[in-house]
Amino acid sequence: MMNKDLVKQVLVEQNQYFLKRETGVERDALAAVIKKSALPHIHVITGMRRSGKSTLMRQIVKKFFNDQGFFYLNFEDERFLNFKAEEFNSIHESLIELFGENKVFFIDEAQNVEGFELFVRRLSDQGYKIFLTGSNANLLSHEISSRLTGRHVDTNLQPFSYIEFLRFHQIGPEKKDVFVTEKRALFQKEFNEYMSVGGMPEYLKFQDDEILMRIYEDIVVKDIAVRYKITNLFQLKQLYQILISNFSTRFSFRSLVEQTGIQSNITVQNYLGYLENGNFGKVLNKFDHSTKKQINSQKKFYLTDHAFIPKISTKLTKDYGKTLENIVFMALIGANEVYYFSEKNECDFIAINLSKEAEAFQVCYDLNDENKKREIAGLSEAMQYLNLAHGTILTMSQDDELAIDDKQIRIIPVWKWLIQNHTL
Repeated sequence: MMNKDLVKQVLVEQNQYFLKRETGVERDALAAVIKKSALPHIHVITGMRRSGKSTLMRQIVKKFFNDQGFFYLNFEDERFLNFKAEEFNSIHESLIELFGENKVFFIDEAQNVEGFELFVRRLSDQGYKIFLTGSNANLLSHEISSRLTGRHVDTNLQPFSYIEFLRFHQIGPEKKDVFVTEKRALFQKEFNEYMSVGGMPEYLKFQDDEILMRIYEDIVVKDIAVRYKITNLFQLKQLYQILISNFSTRFSFRSLVEQTGIQSNITVQNYLGYLENGNFGKVLNKFDHSTKKQINSQKKFYLTDHAFIPKISTKLTKDYGKTLENIVFMALIGANEVYYFSEKNECDFIAINLSKEAEAFQVCYDLNDENKKREIAGLSEAMQYLNLAHGTILTMSQDDELAIDDKQIRIIPVWKWLIQNHTL
């Protein structure tokens, strides 16, 4: 058991450091926190490494608690290295002695304490409000579900969206701004940069490629290889490099087996699942009314942040059209079930919201004489299949409308679509 004076020293230092931490760019995820704040459940904040989970926690404390009436614990502190769950009572007593009685806990990296769910669940049962963050490899929703059954809600934090990227550059966009000439030019310029640098907060601050590579290595080695006891690290990295180099391109598990020499489809599927669980990327299924056909169909893979693509991909040239696809996909998945559509032609995305309303999207960098017929054919077929009167083609800079038979197609720049549809 830790010396009580040392415990108090650690708690005071952690509290002081936490309150001095910059609140940074206000995250859109705060809106999700507001919606769930009235619930008595434990609030679990997940997300990719270095995506800003602790900063979001700091924003919650500032915005909703005015930096008062809370307890803060960070179990990433090496002085808590051998802390055991049964010792938590002594920490709770020290917190009360130092800061008085509070009914709200903010706990960073809770999973570093074996059996953390025991004291968290007990506190929740006693009426305490609890917010948790943790590295994804150890604090995943499906694992929390088994430990805290019916007692938690989740908020998943992504890297900066384009709107948050604008805020990072101290540009607060409003929907009406897309009609102001000067601001349109500014939004296009900023989007060009966002296409290049992505939305990882720390990387945007320091612009050092080593930051991105270290995050990726930590996810692959620490969060996946070590945790799941994978001995052939070469095959694992080879698989991920193939996926990242060919993001947005259809693949099958069998094709990945053939390319990597991994022994089975199931192993490939598991390896891919580990990368998804780390919030590094997401697999996209083909749209089909049959769940079985969806499962057996070819897949696509997109990255949580497109800044990683040129750092890891073996491709020597950039495909800006696919990068646009990646950005659109990440904007859609927050509030929708998303699929790709493929019959005679292909449509990039079908998005189905909570009300089961569907939208069809085609994404291309530039709609021109060479690709116009193909892009419209894929979108039109998806619209016909789903009985949709309207569809959208998202481009880098074109803005227009088309009427195809009885269907209306809106052509709109991605940056404009993001501001108009994703600005709070």
